[in-house]
Parts: sequence; C-alpha cells; structure tokens
Amino acid sequence: MHYVKTSFLDIIKSCDVDYFSRIDARGFLFSTLLADALCVGSFMIRKEGKLLGEVITKKYSLEYGSSKLSIKKNVNLKNKNIILVDDLLATGGTLKCTEELVNIAGGNVLLLLTVIELTKLTGYKILNSKVHSLVKY
Repeated sequence: MHYVKTSFLDIIKSCDVDYFSRIDARGFLFSTLLADALCVGSFMIRKEGKLLGEVITKKYSLEYGSSKLSIKKNVNLKNKNIILVDDLLATGGTLKCTEELVNIAGGNVLLLLTVIELTKLTGYKILNSKVHSLVKY
C-alpha cells in the first residue's frame, strides 16, 4: 500500500486536484489514501442501486455485457479538478463511463491512475484523459 500511495503521489505532485473519485469497489482504497495525504475531498462512483438519494446513472458496455455506474447529484463537481483512481485498466469501459459521469456533473478530469494496466486490451485508446499505470502487462 505504501508503494502505491507514494508512487501515485509522485505522479500527481504538480496537479492542482480538488477531488479524487472512488470507483466501486477497489478504487475506494487507493483514492482514500491519496485524498487523505493531500487533504482534499473524495467521492464515490458506484454500481447502480448502491448510492442513496438522487443520482446520475450511466450505462456502459463490458466485454461480457453491460452495467451501470452512478454518482450522487448533490456532489458539487462544477469546475473542480478530479483524478480518477482504479485498480485495473482493461478494456476501458468502467473508466470511460466514470469520465463521462464526472463531465456530466461539471467536473474536469485531470488524469486517471491505475495500479495495473492490461496493455494488450488497449483500453486507454477509448479514454479522453491521460492514464498513469504503475504496472503494465
């Protein structure tokens, strides 16, 4: 955990970040460590039906079907700089949906951080933001 945290902090040291997103479910762990280290906020992006209250929901494709992710409507992301954090980048569907949800809510995605990237699946090609992965296979 220490390696992941310090490596990500080194990558983003020049970023002016307001929030980290916590992507359901393993992204929660990494984004919380980073938000705490920089004393900034974080917010959850979860699978459909997991967040209480009013949400914005977006459907996305998976290699084996489809799913939906949601973000709470009352999270004020208007003109805020966001870093998205997840454990794995494979086909890119989850991170693409997350980028789109943040944009719908008025936020600005600075970059994407992943622990592992499966490069042969070329998920980075469908993303609009720059990706930093600690390990590439």
